[in-house]
Amino acid sequence: MKKIRTQYIEKTHTKLDELKVLDAKVKCPANVFAGIFGTVSALVMGSGMSMAMTDVGQVLNSPNPMVVGIIIGLVGMGMAILNYPMYKGILNSRRRKYADKIVALSDKIMREC
Repeated sequence: MKKIRTQYIEKTHTKLDELKVLDAKVKCPANVFAGIFGTVSALVMGSGMSMAMTDVGQVLNSPNPMVVGIIIGLVGMGMAILNYPMYKGILNSRRRKYADKIVALSDKIMREC
């Protein structure tokens, strides 16, 4: 009954809600980047593996499609390896950007409790 009732009551915007929004502003860009870049790197690595292990590389008319596939696979693997450090870099830069606002707002919330 309470669950149904709360759906129809107008919500008030609290400082905790504002803190959650700021936290999302910090984390969301890093998460989106890591997901997209990780997906692209997995596709590149998979394409290279496919070229190295099958006859798909023959379409490129290269003298040795296995070598080309290994090179493309290594590029994708390098991208995958770099994904986490790049994610941490983006996250840390966003944390530095919003740290003052988040700390000040959390201090206000803690003083009120």
